[in-house]
This record gives sequence, structure tokens and C-alpha cells, in this order.
Amino acid sequence: MDTLSYKTVSANNATVNKEWIIVDVKDQVLGRVCSQIASILKGKNKTNYTPHVDCGDNVIVINAEKVKLTGKKMTDKQYIRHTGHPGGQRFATPRELMEKDGRRVVEMAVRGMLPKTRLGRKQFTNLFVYVGSEHPHTAQQAKSIEL
Repeated sequence: MDTLSYKTVSANNATVNKEWIIVDVKDQVLGRVCSQIASILKGKNKTNYTPHVDCGDNVIVINAEKVKLTGKKMTDKQYIRHTGHPGGQRFATPRELMEKDGRRVVEMAVRGMLPKTRLGRKQFTNLFVYVGSEHPHTAQQAKSIEL
């Protein structure tokens, strides 16, 4: 019997190679850029992608307050949360969230695109979102990519 000359490589925590990536989301559409960020956090852009291992890169997002939403989503879209008390349902538009904290809209969009499991929560910790173009991760020597 002839065997294959290559074997399937499955990554694990010891063999995974995590890098740092900077993404500038200034004047980019929220959903399109966040789906690509979520794909990088999952590690789907790597050749040794393994679904049950955190093999994604660390992503630094800058200029989060300057992200765009198409159409009338800035005023018509609603984020719903609940305080846990009776009658505690609260609604907020993206504009209101951006005024309070410019990072929340990007964080919520990426979190919704990651798996709803322990692994998804671990992958979300590799996301760093900042308002403005300054960030404290200069020591990591992150490479900038254009999405």
C-alpha cells in the first residue's frame, strides 16, 4: 500500500505561532471590517488552522470611533440589553454608544461573530480596540495590514 507523502498537521498550544497585527478601521464599513477581524482572531487566515485551538493572532484596532455604518443604521439600529430587573430592557443606538465609548460598537460586532463557547471567549481576549491612533502595544512590534 502506498502512503501519502504528507501528513495532516494539527496545531496545539505549544506549536501555534501568534503574531500582533494592527488594523486601522478609519472610514471602513463596520460589518465588513469586523468579519475580517473575527477571521484573523479565529486563525482562519493561517495554514495550520485548527478549529478547537486558539491559533489566531492578536489584533490591535485603532481609530475605532471613525468606523462607518451604511444607510440609516447609525440612528435606526438598536442594541438591546437587560438589567436583570423587571422592566429593565434598555435600548441604545450606535450613535449613543459611540458618544459614551467609541470602542463598544466595534467590540460588540466582533464578539457577535466569534463562537459562543469557551474558545470564543478566549479568542475575544486577543482583541484590543482603541479610540484614536495611539496604542500602548509598541513593544510587540505589530505589523500593520490593510483590510
